[in-house]
Amino acid sequence: MKFRIDKKYIHWGVTAFLVIATSILFYYLLFHKESISSGFHTFITITMPILDGLLLSYLLTPILNGVEKRLISLFCVKFHVEFTSRNKKRIRMLSILITVIIVTFLIYSFFATIIPQLIRSIQSIILQFPVYISNLTVWVQRLLADNPDIEDAVIEMMDRYSVELNNFLNLNLLPKMNEVIRDVSLSFLGFLKTLWNLILGFIISIYILGSKELFAGQAKKIVYALFETDAANAIISDVRFTHRTFSGFMVGKVIDSIIIGIICFFGISMMDIPYAILISVIVGITNIIPFFGPYLGAIPSALLILMVNPLQCLYFIIFILVLQQFDGNVLGPKILGNSTGLSSFWVIFSITLFGGLFGILGMIAGVPIFAVIYAGIKAFINQMLLQKKLPTDTSEYLDVGSIEKGEFIPYEAKNAAAFPGSDTNSGHKQEKSKSIIHQFFRSDKEETNSDDKQNNTK
Repeated sequence: MKFRIDKKYIHWGVTAFLVIATSILFYYLLFHKESISSGFHTFITITMPILDGLLLSYLLTPILNGVEKRLISLFCVKFHVEFTSRNKKRIRMLSILITVIIVTFLIYSFFATIIPQLIRSIQSIILQFPVYISNLTVWVQRLLADNPDIEDAVIEMMDRYSVELNNFLNLNLLPKMNEVIRDVSLSFLGFLKTLWNLILGFIISIYILGSKELFAGQAKKIVYALFETDAANAIISDVRFTHRTFSGFMVGKVIDSIIIGIICFFGISMMDIPYAILISVIVGITNIIPFFGPYLGAIPSALLILMVNPLQCLYFIIFILVLQQFDGNVLGPKILGNSTGLSSFWVIFSITLFGGLFGILGMIAGVPIFAVIYAGIKAFINQMLLQKKLPTDTSEYLDVGSIEKGEFIPYEAKNAAAFPGSDTNSGHKQEKSKSIIHQFFRSDKEETNSDDKQNNTK
């Protein structure tokens, strides 16, 4: 006689095991958060060179594709070179080599041109700083000469804060110099470690670029193995959309910031404003941050010019306002287009949210990240509306008061009752729907009336 095991008992056993295992895992996650966080941080630290390699390969891919398709492939077609498997590998390696040379040359040219100018500007600021403070003090005194009360208040405030600064330097900073030196040393060691990770990541990125089609094919293979075909198609389509959003926004923003930095340099040079290179670099770099970036770069630059010449500071502020209006209304839309699909409010919202969570990097990458989240939520809402056979265009819902059997009934404030959901006759049709608040109080009233009727009957 053969012994048979009922499958339902196996299912019960597996279910019980999964419930117990999940409970143990939940308990561990709840009471051992520090060890999990430490383990996750250790994992990120170990894999940082690989993450840097993935990021660098993603940034270098557009340049590699351009070199390979518009330079090497055309050269091969012109000289009738066959695209065999071995030749394709050679073309890829040659394209990677040219890409690395181009990127290295651009980085070296940028730093070779900018760094000496920045060093001279910073040295000049340090040497002339006492003179700038004296000029600023004289300018303030002249400005407030006709208002002695305001002048006394400003001088008193400056004296008070100078005393507080002196106390901070003597009582707080100097006794903690050992800690400051230790923190600076640790920061330098962290910089060296980051530099080493970038070097390893650059080497890893070369290997990733050499086989990027193979890695993409393996990723698609895994997706189709784990999910149903329709779900896998949707996932791959979403990944492509995410890639287009990120690449379109980041590349466009970098190009836009470079152009703004160049325009800023020529503009303030013609106005004979000092430290043109330094200020243009600050304005161009901070312009990468959407919306708030131009102001973040203009504020320290304006303070620097204010110490040299207050009147030129006013000219600079006017020039920056005009430049940012040109960028926001003309140059930015031409380069970026509608790459994110977000309105101004959602741009500000995403910058504030991700900037508060992740700092400067969050402010830079927050807009494309939120654009992807926004697009996903929008697609989900539209799908739900289509299932209910309702339109997906937002303009259809601007004046709607209610929907009755698929018919949109406009809302008319003049015919609306003081209490939401009350039964009133509108110009089109009597609204039968009740608000949740109305139903709550109506049910309360009905219960009270029924209780009164019962008491009267008794």
